[in-house]
Amino acid sequence: MTQVIVALDVGAIQREEDLLKSLKDAIIWYKVGLRLFTAHGKRAVDLVRRHGGKVFLDLKLHDIPQTVAHAVHEAQRLGADAVSIHLMGGPDMIAAAASVSPRPRLWGVTVLTSMSPKDVRIFHPGARVPTLVKSLAKSGWMHGADATICSAREVAYLRRQLPHLDMRFVTPGIRPKGAALNDQVRVMTPGEAAALGIDFIVVGRPITHAPDPRKAALDILAEMKASSPRSLETA
Repeated sequence: MTQVIVALDVGAIQREEDLLKSLKDAIIWYKVGLRLFTAHGKRAVDLVRRHGGKVFLDLKLHDIPQTVAHAVHEAQRLGADAVSIHLMGGPDMIAAAASVSPRPRLWGVTVLTSMSPKDVRIFHPGARVPTLVKSLAKSGWMHGADATICSAREVAYLRRQLPHLDMRFVTPGIRPKGAALNDQVRVMTPGEAAALGIDFIVVGRPITHAPDPRKAALDILAEMKASSPRSLETA
């Protein structure tokens, strides 16, 4: 069953707490990303845990292997349940992060959902988004990442290309039908993502900027339930 991670991309700790109170018992997972974490650090993580939530610490770690391993260790001490790394950091960095014990779940970023094919060609004139995502996802899986972070639009492709790998997927860039895309480029609706059996979807502004965040979250959960593979099989 696909789970929703609400992205707490806010600057004020009071706004974070208001959202946690509004979404309590509807949402379990919350993303604490760069904005919130650099503003409030451990306090932002503790607040999620105090309200009974699980923390996805989305810092997209990308550095030399030892530095990233140390950061993953500190994320464990903070109480994070999952932490993100950039798979472009290379096999040694991924393996070093995965070797930390105990550690949070390690979720590897492939290509940001804000990036277009034109952006990717900056790396190499012949670079293509799907090919790059496939290469990075395979490297992450081989070297110890627990899940792949990619656009939901790449999930079916990866399953076709890497059918022998038991991959898990975390997909940002999820937008309900009719919602503003903001800075996302490669997007999908919650229902479409659930129909693919994606493990986690990350939703931010469609919930956090809604007049009624709880209603927005419940509407998304209802759409996903109606579109899940199990629901489609019995329809």
